[in-house]
Amino acid sequence: MTLLDICPLETWEGLETDLYEKFNLQGSVFNPEGVRITSVKNFTNPLCPAIKAVEKGQTYICSAAHMNMTALVKQSRKPLVEECDAGLTKLVVPIFYKDEFVGVAGGCGLLPQGDSVDSFAVSKIADMEEAEVTRMGAEIPHVSGDTLSQAVDFIQERLEQILTSCAENN
Repeated sequence: MTLLDICPLETWEGLETDLYEKFNLQGSVFNPEGVRITSVKNFTNPLCPAIKAVEKGQTYICSAAHMNMTALVKQSRKPLVEECDAGLTKLVVPIFYKDEFVGVAGGCGLLPQGDSVDSFAVSKIADMEEAEVTRMGAEIPHVSGDTLSQAVDFIQERLEQILTSCAENN
């Protein structure tokens, strides 16, 4: 069973767009293997697309955080909020359908309240100029713990609605 067997692509794209519009998060839905199922681009800052454009950045910052978090939420069956190696917030909510793990939904791209980008780590990991990382990092909005909790609640509620609605139509 895949996410697209359960609901059409437009449903998952809608969830991603809602996360961006309501919480300014780069919303994403992934299959169990960690592959995004949509091509929606909703970056919330200039640094994330720059990191993703560099193979080392995508592999060792974005993908590493995502795969680790996905494994944890698959096992715990609970949402998780952490930071990637760039210091940006990432939240992941597991998606189970009929007790089968079918993927995750979540968002990323904002700084925890009071924190800053780890420019040194990003420059070393992704072979990017530290000054440029710092400049882009200064443009990244902050997010509070309360807002992240609201985003997690929103995702869980929407997933329940989506899965119930799609199950009725299948």
